[in-house]
Amino acid sequence: MAVDLSEFEHPSWLTAAGTGIGYVTILGLLTLLMFVVPWLVFSAL
Repeated sequence: MAVDLSEFEHPSWLTAAGTGIGYVTILGLLTLLMFVVPWLVFSAL
């Protein structure tokens, strides 16, 4: 059974991947700002 991968060359897949990467990036930055930075500040006191 041959699989046709040309259906995944549509720009919508690039948009979906970019959305996922952007979401993970923003979620990581917010996690750092909301949890890691305060923890570092309070542990330094």
